[in-house]
Amino acid sequence: MRIRRPLLATALALAAVIPLAACSSGSAATESAANVVPELAPDEQVEIVFESYNLTQAGVWTDTVNQLVSEFEEAHPNITVKAQPTQGAAAAAGNYVGSVQTQLLAGNPPDVAQLTYDALEYTTTQLGAKPLADIVGTEELEAAFEGENPMHPNARVLADWEGKTIGMPYVFSTPVLYYNATVLEAAGITGTPDLSTWDKVEEVALQVSQSTGKPALDIACTVKGGSWCMQGLFKSNGAEVLSEDRSTIEFGSPEAVAVVERFAEMTEAGAMRSSDAAAQMEGLVKGDTAMILTTSALQGMFMQGAAAGGWTLAAAPMPAFADHEAVPTNSGSALFVLSDDPAKQRAGWELIKFLTSDRAYELITSQIGYLPLRTGLVEEGGVLADWAAANPLAQPNLEQLDRLQPWVSYPGNSYVQVDDLLATAIEEVVYYGKPAAATMTEAADRAQELIG
Repeated sequence: MRIRRPLLATALALAAVIPLAACSSGSAATESAANVVPELAPDEQVEIVFESYNLTQAGVWTDTVNQLVSEFEEAHPNITVKAQPTQGAAAAAGNYVGSVQTQLLAGNPPDVAQLTYDALEYTTTQLGAKPLADIVGTEELEAAFEGENPMHPNARVLADWEGKTIGMPYVFSTPVLYYNATVLEAAGITGTPDLSTWDKVEEVALQVSQSTGKPALDIACTVKGGSWCMQGLFKSNGAEVLSEDRSTIEFGSPEAVAVVERFAEMTEAGAMRSSDAAAQMEGLVKGDTAMILTTSALQGMFMQGAAAGGWTLAAAPMPAFADHEAVPTNSGSALFVLSDDPAKQRAGWELIKFLTSDRAYELITSQIGYLPLRTGLVEEGGVLADWAAANPLAQPNLEQLDRLQPWVSYPGNSYVQVDDLLATAIEEVVYYGKPAAATMTEAADRAQELIG
């Protein structure tokens, strides 16, 4: 009989999204500006607000963002940047769009915002995000993508909407399986374990669980806040969450049901533990678990925990299902210009260029663990080449970038509710033992009504 542990309320639950079609800060992003915004004069003083959810995260996240902003201001003495975290109650819920919404309704939205890819359609059609080529022209936009180390082609299109670049891809990762190699070795698993498939992961996790007396594995994709990587797990079994024409919810398919059912089996077998997103974030460092599939944005924290605890951190790519290839999806965000003021738009673009530059990814990658979207930086002669050679933890993340498929945003104003329906259904099956087919089909039907 399965022991069902109560699932804690997740700190990443998203608030409902209120349509803003009638009160957007500017024209819809699909409308083209008449003229490219002029460059700032050298003595033209501009102050902009930059909202970043990384500033809600203490330690390496906040320190790195603040360092980047400081370096930008030093290089652009005529631009002052007020860097702020996600605002109000939305910050506690991880509702980054909700924070912008509230400020937009009050008439003072941030000029530049870091928003996640699941909100791409909403950001484009409701928040008034500006097509970047309308601000700076196609040539300057293309030049920003290129440079000495061009942005990876799979990354540069992630914030495109209907043929236009609405946001500049900023920070993200692919799902990485981190593990405590010291605990595995104590359980009799020496050398580099084969973690290429979920069947093999379960074998290792059960062996560790027998040694430690507690479930050894967390999968961040299976709890609220983990939809970005759950989409990759569905794709890895031939399933999709949304049809190609964006009209039909598909996470009730037999292929999707089989994925959720497989993880329920692993929970019942004692390999996976029941925990929420907040507990999972700390579990590996605290020794509550020995393995976790999660974002590489936690790599810096894991490394610090391993150094402090005297254990060895190791990493492997996202495992595959039998007879399939693993298909990683991305987490993370893009940077969007929301201001209607031409000077602030141009200043915002200058900030965005810097935050996605070679220098920025040098810090973002080495200090936090996010992917360097300009992959030439880790190649021979690149500024991160020595770092990459000395940090094998980064290799699975880098390799998966070549197979990356995008995190899909749901259509309409109810995209948050659709995502919540899916996450709740997954938790109910994986941790509470509800029947997979009926639960996932019901959630898909309800989601279809929301987008219909």
